[in-house]
Amino acid sequence: MVNSDIKDKSLAKKGKLRIEWAERDMPVLSQVKEKFAKSKILKGKKMSACLHVTAETANLVRALKAGGADVVLCASNPLSTQDDVAASLVADYGIPVFAIKGEDNKTYYRHLITAVEHSPVVTMDDGCDLVHAISSKYPHIARQIIGSMEETTTGVIRLRAMEKDGALKFPVIAVNDALTKNLFDNRYGTGQSTVDGIIRATDFLIAGKNVVTIGYGWCGKGFAMRCKGMGANVIVTEINPVKAIEAAMDGFRVMTMSEAASIGDLFCTLTGDLHVIRPEHFKKMKDGAIVCNSGHFDCEIDIKGLKKLAKKEVKNVRNFVDQFIMPNGRSIYLLAEGRLVNLAAAEGHPASVMDMSFSTQALATEYVIKNAGKLGHKVYEVPDEIENWVATLKLKSMGISIDKLTPEQVKYLASWQEGT
Repeated sequence: MVNSDIKDKSLAKKGKLRIEWAERDMPVLSQVKEKFAKSKILKGKKMSACLHVTAETANLVRALKAGGADVVLCASNPLSTQDDVAASLVADYGIPVFAIKGEDNKTYYRHLITAVEHSPVVTMDDGCDLVHAISSKYPHIARQIIGSMEETTTGVIRLRAMEKDGALKFPVIAVNDALTKNLFDNRYGTGQSTVDGIIRATDFLIAGKNVVTIGYGWCGKGFAMRCKGMGANVIVTEINPVKAIEAAMDGFRVMTMSEAASIGDLFCTLTGDLHVIRPEHFKKMKDGAIVCNSGHFDCEIDIKGLKKLAKKEVKNVRNFVDQFIMPNGRSIYLLAEGRLVNLAAAEGHPASVMDMSFSTQALATEYVIKNAGKLGHKVYEVPDEIENWVATLKLKSMGISIDKLTPEQVKYLASWQEGT
């Protein structure tokens, strides 16, 4: 057994089956893995990845190892680890993993520091915790980092703030901002998996309910779309006027959180911001209201504020469902401790959509290796050639063909002389 900290190595057999099942639906990443195995582009490179430890992630780190990387994996969220997958990565593939589903805060950061002390030259992040730790506390390691990849909206927000303040110590590729990531992973992956997590946790009927979608970015759009398709009366709250108009024209009711609080049956935060549901909103909620989060960090719901309002000890009534009883006897139910409900209570995004995200992630890694020393301490977009390569292969795997420009069309699009 390689050095690791996992729940139970005897879960490996089940985990390997889960990894192999996901691999069936990740044909593009399989081609990236073959490419890496031939080029050995990552040979001798130490890598640390702070990601959700899922079957899909397992196939990503297997591709990195095939490329020659000495990779270590830790969890990016205390509740998102699939313990059987972690066990298989260690036992069957020899990849060090430091992740246990349900680990406390102290253990989470101990695992994170283990990944830092691997002394990587390339990192991967879901949420920027790894980059933040290295940049702020490990300057000697920061100096050797060739580049990093970030795959969440929350993480990119933090990274751009770090860049603005001069706190970013190495280049980072904003994988989250790639179209092959957010148009599909955020919209279709988050949309479906969030509904999945809610239903698994609660056995909640979506049809006919007032579902409040808080935030109308790609994740919010995906969730709202799925709920509408299942018969919900979807309400959207937003702070961005353009997104609010878009939500209204997509057929959703748009209002303030203060207005929505009293009529919602289910509330889901998807903003990447702090305390978008607060005590003044809890006070207005109806008896039986369900509150959950599908943003990366557990800060979107003011859980401390909710606990202060509750008159009794919090009661766990189902797996991933906590009951808070208000002074007037109303109950509010919080799912998955306010953490990512799609990963805590379900299995996260389907492998098919992660195929594109993780292929883009892997190829961005190849890009920073090839451009070592040429990139500044900035946040960079994913190059178009990577996006087009991934999208083309995905279409091919789906049996879909598309048209090509004729020479005449190419010439026309490159000219300015022709008009009406």
